[in-house]
Amino acid sequence: MSRWSPGKNLRISRLGPQDGRYLFVPMDHSLADGPIAGEQRFHELVREVVAGGADAVVVHKGRARGLDPAMLRGSALIVHLSGSTPHARDADAKVLVGSVEDALQLGADAVSVHVNVGSDTEAEQLADLGTVASACERWGVPLLAMVYPRGPRIADPHDPATLAHVVNIAADLGADLVKTTWSAPFDAMADVVASSPIPVLVAGGPRGSGDLMDYARSARDAGCAGLAVGRRIFQHPQPRVVVQDLVAVLHCPAGDPGRVLTEVPTAGPVPALPSVSPFPSPSHALAGSR
Repeated sequence: MSRWSPGKNLRISRLGPQDGRYLFVPMDHSLADGPIAGEQRFHELVREVVAGGADAVVVHKGRARGLDPAMLRGSALIVHLSGSTPHARDADAKVLVGSVEDALQLGADAVSVHVNVGSDTEAEQLADLGTVASACERWGVPLLAMVYPRGPRIADPHDPATLAHVVNIAADLGADLVKTTWSAPFDAMADVVASSPIPVLVAGGPRGSGDLMDYARSARDAGCAGLAVGRRIFQHPQPRVVVQDLVAVLHCPAGDPGRVLTEVPTAGPVPALPSVSPFPSPSHALAGSR
C-alpha cells in the first residue's frame, strides 16, 4: 500500500517515469540572481527543456502564471515557494513567498521549499518547511525540499556526514523528495543516499566543473534519484540536446554509459535557439537555489 494519499500518489506519478529517477530543471533563478533571459527567450527555453524530455520544470508562481499550458504537456510543473535576493542583509535567509494553495491554483504537480542549514535564520526556515509539509499532506501535494549546508556555521558544504544530516532533516520534516549539493569525494554520495528514507536528487554543479554526462553517470551509479540541473542546461547553446543526453544517462541501468547525442548526432545537429541577446550570467552564481 502506498504511504501517500491517493492525490499525492497520483501527483508523484506525474513527476517522472516509474524507474524512480528524475530530471528536474530549475528555472527560478531570476528572483535570486536576476533575469536568466528575456521574456521570449525564457519561453523558448521552457519549450526546449520540455521537448528534450525533462520530467519537471521549477519556477516561481508569477512565472508559472505566464506560461502557456501547452508548453507543459510533456512535463510536470513544480512551483517554488521560497526565495531571497543577494541585496538582503542575509542572502541565505530564505522566506516563504507562496503557498501550497497558490501552487494548486496554478495547476502545479508539486511544490518546493529551500532551506539553508547552518544559516543565521535556520530555525525560521525549518519552521517554514514543516508548515509547508503539513499543507502538502492536507492537499495531497508532493514536496521537494531543497536543503543545503550553507551559512556561517558550515565549514565544508560538501562534507558527506553533513549532507547525510541535511537530507534526513528533509525526511524528518515531511518532504517526499530532497535535493542537495554533491559530496566530496563524490562517491560518498552513495552513503548519503543510503542514509535517507526519501529519494535524493543532486544539484547539477557549477558550470565548467567537468563533463555533465560523467557527473550524471556518477550520480546515477551512487544511487541518486536524479538531478536538478538549471544553469548548465539553460546557459548551454543547445539546451534540448543536453536534456536529451541527461535523460538517456539517467534512465539507463547503473554502469551503462547511456547513448548521448551531443558528440554523435544521429539525425543531424539540433539547431540552437534563435539568437537573442541573453542577460549576463550573475557573478553571485551560488546565491540562488542551485
